[in-house]
Amino acid sequence: MDISKETSRQIGLIINRRGLIEYVIVGDNRRIEIPPLSTERTGRARFRGVRFIHTHLRGELLSREDLTDLALLQLDLVACITEMRGEKGEAIHAGYLIPENREGRAWDFMEPGPVSEMDLDFTEFITELENEFVRERGRFYVTKDKHDRCVIVSVVIPGREKNVDDYIAEMKDLCYSAGITALDAVVQRPKELHPRYLIGRGKVEEIVMKCQQLGADLLVFDEELTPGQIKSISEITELKVIDRNQLILDIFAGRANTTESKIQVELAQLRYILPRLTEKSTAFSRLMGGIGGRGPGEQKLEVDRRRIRDRIAFLERRLTQIRNVREKKRERRRSSSIPIVSIVGYTNSGKSTLLNLLTKSRVEVEDKPFSTLNPTTRMIKYPERKRIILTDTVGFITRLPEVLLRAFMATLEELEDAHLLLHLVDISAPDLEDRIASVEGVIDGLGLAGKRRLIVFNKTDRVDPAVVANVERRYDAVSISSLKKQGIDRLISAIETAVAAENLAVN
Repeated sequence: MDISKETSRQIGLIINRRGLIEYVIVGDNRRIEIPPLSTERTGRARFRGVRFIHTHLRGELLSREDLTDLALLQLDLVACITEMRGEKGEAIHAGYLIPENREGRAWDFMEPGPVSEMDLDFTEFITELENEFVRERGRFYVTKDKHDRCVIVSVVIPGREKNVDDYIAEMKDLCYSAGITALDAVVQRPKELHPRYLIGRGKVEEIVMKCQQLGADLLVFDEELTPGQIKSISEITELKVIDRNQLILDIFAGRANTTESKIQVELAQLRYILPRLTEKSTAFSRLMGGIGGRGPGEQKLEVDRRRIRDRIAFLERRLTQIRNVREKKRERRRSSSIPIVSIVGYTNSGKSTLLNLLTKSRVEVEDKPFSTLNPTTRMIKYPERKRIILTDTVGFITRLPEVLLRAFMATLEELEDAHLLLHLVDISAPDLEDRIASVEGVIDGLGLAGKRRLIVFNKTDRVDPAVVANVERRYDAVSISSLKKQGIDRLISAIETAVAAENLAVN
């Protein structure tokens, strides 16, 4: 403190848990700035593993800036030494982070008192504090858990209101499908979008504090972020940051298990990456093999771009070959004069379960969004009916990334040959009207507006029968439960009637 007074500058120390001083920092008479810390977050509560002790020259206690550093940097503790007001001597005021609580507080304090009287066993203190964090976080938040743990940030853009509860529920389902544990969701309604942080720096800092309390290591935004926004938010939070499109792309990448789907997903990823390359972009090493450069003077950024373009061109040629093979198979189906029915619908509406039931197949089924990426074609065998070909396609979703829609165009071409589109809807979904509109919009966007359709409400076992009857009348639809095998005979009859009507219309 004496040196601080003599120089009229705040002086600070960064001390690690072994009691060793890692940094000595000199500020001015009003503030002090902590340099970038090399120490990674350690321990069960993911604290930084260092404490920050510094001087104040005006008799003030810990400032808002001190507490923000405490939260953003996840320091073990922050303390200031200052002159005692009205008395001789120096006082110390310390603050530390606390687990999530009903009051919504992010930190707590030790009462300010004379420095000479402070008797703190820091090792015992930080051990107990970490134990408290672990107890509050529970079994899902163990540091070495193999799954990412995220906080969802839902941004309500001015002029584009949405059903927030339903949207967050869908985001949680997407996170679950990607193998991410969603710990909490934060809703922000900014008056205007921040060009650097989307929701404003202050809100980002609040979210960081929540992430520390919950043990989250990932932020998932439900709006598309620019590369600059991802970089800025990552720098201030020191967390991994992704947006909704990246989340969906990751799900597709994890689900792709055939040559065709792997090509489609990689193509979508590269188209998404290409416009987002910046001068500090990470090299995409797995894409680089065997391609030469224009010369030693070429910037690496341009090399990355050119190699990605070359890879895109190669994958597009592969998809064209696959499309030609598919076209031959479709031509054989067309020449057979067997009616074709394609199942379409929002993701996780039960399309694969229905396909298995009607065709006695064993297509893999999971209660997750986008559990099926590959088109499947089978013959209806339930029970003994006229020959009808049934095809299943990838599920749709609100605001499906354009790069994915383009990549899966070869798959969706299967719908062109269908005599009937079976639009399967999860009747238990609270936003079923929006889901119906989303699927219809994609179908119309594919140029299939004139295609005959039959709406089929699935999962009726989850809804009151009176509601089912009302919705069925409203949409002139058929209701079933694939899981309980209810209404299937009625559905088959409706399919045969619709196919017969389509044949009459064509002839």
